[in-house]
Order: sequence, then structure tokens, then C-alpha cells
Amino acid sequence: VQLVESGGGSVQAGGSLRISCTASGVTDRRHCLGWFRQAPGKGRELVAQIYSAGGRTDAADSVRDRFIISQDNAKNTVYLQMNRLKPEDTGVYYCAAGVWSAVQGICDFAYWGQGTQVTVS
Repeated sequence: VQLVESGGGSVQAGGSLRISCTASGVTDRRHCLGWFRQAPGKGRELVAQIYSAGGRTDAADSVRDRFIISQDNAKNTVYLQMNRLKPEDTGVYYCAAGVWSAVQGICDFAYWGQGTQVTVS
């Protein structure tokens, strides 16, 4: 599995940005995708995840009313539309892929992209 992110950059507070991740080698129909971020000096946190086969998306409380995760299966691409950005959204955003756990109701992430920087000033 390979994940390649794109679309990061710098934006002013209140602005919008969309980042993308193209996945290759994902064959399990239970696959799920997500976005994590890591701010300077902090740990990596889950921002949003999508399990398209189950019609499910989840987002962290801090972004739920501002960020939208979506997936284009034909392009094997997952997007994160980020609106009303805040300085605290700054960080490296990582795309991740895994298999959905129906028992736990979570994505068991196993693969990671190289990350893309998002800076909000």
C-alpha cells in the first residue's frame, strides 16, 4: 500500500484548504482511510476517517463542524476539505489506510503517507 498526499500549504486564519491522498495497492473491500495531524511538539491525532463501504465518516470534535472527509473510489483518492481554518490547525497532516473493525467500530490503521504541511497564520 502506498499513500501520497498533496495540497498542503500556507493559508490565513479563516481560509480554506483541501488536501488529497491517492492510495495504491488497497484491495480489501473493508478498507478505510483517514487523516491524522501532528502539531509541533505534540503527538499525532486522528482528524477524520472514512469507511466508504459502510457509509461512515467520523471526525474529531475540534474539526467536526469545519472539516469534511470524502472519498472518490474511482480515483482511489481521499480528500480533506478544511474550512474556517485556525492557527491551531497547523501541523503535518498524514494520510492513513487500514481495515475497518466491525467489532470495535474503528479503522485499524496500518499504512501511512509521508505527510503534508499545513500552516495557518
